[in-house]
Amino acid sequence: MLKNRLIFTLLYQNQNFMLSRNFKLQKVGDMQWIRNSFDYDSIAYSIDELIVLNVDNNKNNLDSFCDNLKEITKQYFMPVSAGGGIKSIEDAYKIIDCGVDKLVVNSALFINPDMIKELIRIFGSQCIVASIDYKIKDNKTVVMFNNANSESDFDLQSACEYVEELGVGEIYLTSINHDGTGEGFDWNNISKIANKVSIPLIASGGAGRFDHFIRAYKECNISAASTSDLFNFMGDGLSECRKEIISNGIPMAKWDINFFKHNIENDQ
Repeated sequence: MLKNRLIFTLLYQNQNFMLSRNFKLQKVGDMQWIRNSFDYDSIAYSIDELIVLNVDNNKNNLDSFCDNLKEITKQYFMPVSAGGGIKSIEDAYKIIDCGVDKLVVNSALFINPDMIKELIRIFGSQCIVASIDYKIKDNKTVVMFNNANSESDFDLQSACEYVEELGVGEIYLTSINHDGTGEGFDWNNISKIANKVSIPLIASGGAGRFDHFIRAYKECNISAASTSDLFNFMGDGLSECRKEIISNGIPMAKWDINFFKHNIENDQ
C-alpha cells in the first residue's frame, strides 16, 4: 500500500520567513528565528518532505534564497523541494545545487512551458512539481500565477490536466481562499482534481487542526497534505499531528529514529 505524506512548507521573502493568509504575507522571522523556534530533529522525524518557496516579488534575490536554502538542507535528512521565480535552466541548477530533491514551478507553467519540458528532460518528471494556485471567482475556479497577481486562462481542472500533459511528476494544489484560514482544506475541489489526474496530488491551504489532515487523506484521495502554519505546528505540533494521523488508520511511513540519529552522528 502506498504511504501518505505529511509535508511542511516554509515561505521565504527577502531574508525572512512569512505567514500567508489568502496570499497576503506577514513577516514572522529570519533564519535565526527558525533555528530558535523549531527543533530540527522534531521536524525531521515528523514530516515526509519539506517544501521551501521563494515568494518574493523581487526574484533577483535568488542568491540570498539559495544561501538560506543551503543551510536548511544541511539540517534535514528528509526530501526537500524548493522553487519560486525559476525563470531559466540556470536558475533551476542553482536551486538543485543547494541540495534539494525536487523543483517547484509555478509561473513558468503558463509563461514558458517549453522551459518546463526542458526541465523534465534534464531532471526527470519525478523532480518537477507543478504548483497550482487558484481562487473562486463568480462561483468558478480561476488559476492564478505570479504570486497570485496574474490570472491565467485556465480553470482548476483544465490547468491540472494541462500540467499533467506537460509531464510534471506531481501537483501542489493551493486554495487561495482557504490559505492561512486554519478552517480546513477545499475538500470539494481537491476531491474532484484527485479523481481527474493520475499523478500524485498535494493538498495545501487551510489546515489548522489535526483532523483536517485526516479528513483530507480519507475523503479526498490525495497523496500528501501540507501546512505552512508556523504557529499551530510549532514545538511538537507536527510530531503529535503525525501520531494522530497514524492512529486514525492512515498509512504513513514509520522510521527508526535511533537508526537515523546513529547515521547522522557517524556522518559528522
